[in-house]
Amino acid sequence: MNSEITSQSAQVVIAVVPIVGIAIGGVILFFYLLWTHHETKLRIRTGSYKAPEFDLKTFSLLAGLLLVGVGITLSFLFALIDGFSYALLGGLLPLAVGICLLIFYKINPDFHDKK
Repeated sequence: MNSEITSQSAQVVIAVVPIVGIAIGGVILFFYLLWTHHETKLRIRTGSYKAPEFDLKTFSLLAGLLLVGVGITLSFLFALIDGFSYALLGGLLPLAVGICLLIFYKINPDFHDKK
C-alpha cells in the first residue's frame, strides 16, 4: 500500500461529501416536516383529523429491551477492551435506563387494567 498523502483535490472531495450529505438530509427533513404540518392543518380544517395515540406500554417495553441489549453489548465490549474504567459507563448507562424502563413496564398498574 502506498503511504504517500493523497492529492489535495481528493482531500477536498472527502471533506465535502459528508457536508453535502448532511445538508441534503436537512433539506429533506425540513420539507417533510413542512408538508406534514400543512397536511395536518388541512385535516383539522376539514374535520378529518384524529390525533395519533401514543402507546406507552409498547414503547417502554421496546425501548427497555433495546437499551438493555445495547447496554450489555457495550458494557461487555468496554470491559474487555479497557477493563473497569470510566469508559464502562458508556455501556452501563443505557443498561441502567433499559432496566428501569422494563421495571416501569412491569410495575405500572395502568398497564395491567387495559386489555
